[in-house]
Amino acid sequence: MYRWIWKYVRKYRFSMAGGLVLVIAVAALAMVNPSIAGIVVDRVIRGGERALLPALILIMVVGTVVKGGLRLAYQMLFEHVSQNVIRRLREDLYDRVQSLDFTWFDRSRPGDVMTLMTGDLDAVRHFVAWVVYQVVENVLVFAFSVAVLSSIDVPLALCMLVVTPAIFVLALRFKSAIMPAHLAVRDQFARLNSMVAENIAGNRVVRSFVRERYEKERFLAENRAYRDATVEATEIRIAYAPLIDALTSTLPVVLIVAGGLSVISGRLTLGELVTFNGLMWALSNPLNMIAGLVNDTQRFVASAERLHELWSREPKISDAPGSAAIGEGGVGIEFRNVSLSYGESPALHDVSFSAGPGMTVGIIGPTGSGKSTIAKLMCRFYDATGGEILVNGTDIRKVSLDSLRRTVGIAMQDVFLFSDTIEGNIAFGKPEASVGEVHDAARLALADSFIGEMPEGYDTVVGERGVGLSGGQRQRIALARLLLTMPRVIILDDTTSSVDAETEDEMRKSIAAIGADRTVFVIAHRIASVVDADLVLVVEGGRITDRGTHRELSAKPGYYRDVWLHQTAGGEGN
Repeated sequence: MYRWIWKYVRKYRFSMAGGLVLVIAVAALAMVNPSIAGIVVDRVIRGGERALLPALILIMVVGTVVKGGLRLAYQMLFEHVSQNVIRRLREDLYDRVQSLDFTWFDRSRPGDVMTLMTGDLDAVRHFVAWVVYQVVENVLVFAFSVAVLSSIDVPLALCMLVVTPAIFVLALRFKSAIMPAHLAVRDQFARLNSMVAENIAGNRVVRSFVRERYEKERFLAENRAYRDATVEATEIRIAYAPLIDALTSTLPVVLIVAGGLSVISGRLTLGELVTFNGLMWALSNPLNMIAGLVNDTQRFVASAERLHELWSREPKISDAPGSAAIGEGGVGIEFRNVSLSYGESPALHDVSFSAGPGMTVGIIGPTGSGKSTIAKLMCRFYDATGGEILVNGTDIRKVSLDSLRRTVGIAMQDVFLFSDTIEGNIAFGKPEASVGEVHDAARLALADSFIGEMPEGYDTVVGERGVGLSGGQRQRIALARLLLTMPRVIILDDTTSSVDAETEDEMRKSIAAIGADRTVFVIAHRIASVVDADLVLVVEGGRITDRGTHRELSAKPGYYRDVWLHQTAGGEGN
């Protein structure tokens, strides 16, 4: 963890080095006033050298002012370094999140990611900004004070250090005990964040089913668990802190007894005893700080381990060496005996089909049959576990991801709109698009009419995930977003499920009009969505159980005809 964080700190190593030099200076200056106090007692008060007093007072005042200024300077240096380190680390982690594949997102809770990007990063910032210089300063203050006291009287200095071994043993035991506690606090905080984020995103479902009380109870349970984990960590800390404090509290007793006897015997002057007394804080304060610094260090290690785990995670789906872009012109897609399993759960079995440039392919099947999985494989959101997918005859794994996803565009069934204007949402995939291009895309998606009726038109700000819009409106904005990029392969994954049959028919005509060389895949539950397709694939249980045109499939027994008869009898698809 330390080596990894050092990679980020190294860029600012000169600032860190400068700050550490100032820390050394401050630690050295901390020895000045107690030493001068001893001189004042011995030479001015008892020796009568009153002429020395102004100079000694001036040194003490100047030393105090300089020490305060240097302390401010190095604290600012460390704070600036820590903020820059965290900025770069946050950027790298966000880049890594953006590069990870769908499998990682499927298994990660939003609260875990938020905890990583907030609380865990703050623990690293605190370590770089505060713990580092505190450790150095306290070690130096302790070492310098031991050196000064030893120069005065070695036996008494050793007496003052008699409790040090016991304190270090306690610190080591505390380190071992607090680490698991910090991990437990961090993980429970992530669970609490996940629960809150999930509840906020699904608040309409909660209210619809009158589950507010249940959600409050869930929150209370997670919040109590977080409190308990935090209290447990605190109890461990406070179990050791009083012991350490009790041991350091014996130092004044040692000084009074041993120091007093040394003064009485004449081995130590009164001024030297005053110096010992003045530097007692320089021994006790670093020893008292041990528990807190170990606590903060272990908290840093717990957070840094989680951050490093994310930082070191490699995406399973990435560009292969020598991957090429897709050539110009029409694009053909071919599946050859493709299978896919999510862990132990098979999703597709031996799927084969081909779609040439300009074809429209419909994909029909019951919920959970694998229709959307086929679409995700074409975009290479996942890699097939068997068989191969070809784009213009080239294995999809040998095509650059950027080229593939600019060529194959998808409007997903789970429409996501950002908290932005309608124009911003449509232009998301092509931010350089002109206002005219955005409006043209909206007209193709039959969204221009309802957008024009809104008070602020295209400048209307929609809530997160499109709050304030109907399902059909969100779907048409999502389709406009896709059509603006004009991909050569268009995948419509149940994109018209929330619009009426007449609007859906108009949308199909709009898509057909944008170019005959585009390959279109229409994934739908309604047969009416695929009646004009050149090829219809029937998917059941992860397999293609039938294929053909609408005329062919509706004329023979099977799933397709059963659904067609049911939907036409119910008034759909005519």
